[in-house]
Amino acid sequence: MKEKIIAMLIGSLLLSLGINGFLVPYHLLDGGVIGLGLIIHYFYGLPTGLSIIFLSLPLYVLAWFFERRYFFYSLHGLIISSFCIDLFSFINGKIQIGILPSTIIGGILVGVGIGLMLRYETSTGGTDLLAQLLTKFTSINIGIIIFLIDGLIITSGIQVVGLEKFFYSLLTIVCVGLMTTVTVSKKPLTY
Repeated sequence: MKEKIIAMLIGSLLLSLGINGFLVPYHLLDGGVIGLGLIIHYFYGLPTGLSIIFLSLPLYVLAWFFERRYFFYSLHGLIISSFCIDLFSFINGKIQIGILPSTIIGGILVGVGIGLMLRYETSTGGTDLLAQLLTKFTSINIGIIIFLIDGLIITSGIQVVGLEKFFYSLLTIVCVGLMTTVTVSKKPLTY
């Protein structure tokens, strides 16, 4: 249990740093519910973390019926990561390194954060939770499922961020998917 809590905290910090420090300043998208939360943030100005919580509610209903263990483990991850995303929103614009490096670094941080949480059977909720449920019933790697869902989400955000940032966002989700896959596939740490 201690490892799960540490994974949630570190994963949430990495996720919030990736989003606020590297993606939001350039209006880049991630996929999944985080991406939808970013679209709502860019379009309406609502807090990203709060949007993620509301958008995740239907997926938590599914988890309640199909895998309550994921429901309980992911609920904590959702709350902590969403809180961190909104808490650390003040770093938006503080890191100025250009859009391409921000795309890659943001994707790496988000992917490692998500992967670390998934490795300990917790998540940020949202489509990560959906991917966990799908992986349980199929043999498809969770990183691939997340990548496919992410592609659909950022495609829906073209109207909000524009075509150029869509392509940068596509690179972001490639980095997220790769880092999630690499991080999840490593053996859990023992203390």
